Amino acid sequence: MFGLPFGLVVETLVAVLLATTIGYCVILNQRLKRLHADRGELRKMVTDLVGATTLANAAIQELKATARESETILAARLEEADRFGLELANHVTAGHQIMDKLAKITSAARATTPMDDRFAEPNKVQSALDQLSMRPRIRGNAA
Repeated sequence: MFGLPFGLVVETLVAVLLATTIGYCVILNQRLKRLHADRGELRKMVTDLVGATTLANAAIQELKATARESETILAARLEEADRFGLELANHVTAGHQIMDKLAKITSAARATTPMDDRFAEPNKVQSALDQLSMRPRIRGNAA
């Protein structure tokens, strides 16, 4: 060949391959060091993520408990409002019945003449009867 002994060529090729392997090992070592350094940061990040997840789960449980409590309170208030509504409707019905009875009494009182005019003052009695007779009309206008 070129006048170089075959052994020298092989030795040179082995030296080049060895130098390349050493260079690759140095590069690989640097990458491993960075990976180990990042591993600590990654572990810290995973720990923080687990902590945040735990806090989020606790917050969700508290929100669910608050929602259940609010639902219970709201249901109780709605039942109470229904009771008050029924009671109010009963009072309104009773009031209408009383007003109807008063209107009937007023009509009956107008139809009959007083037996003893000596004790009654016509203006006051008539005024009271007029006011009572206007009550059903006022109630009807307001409704």
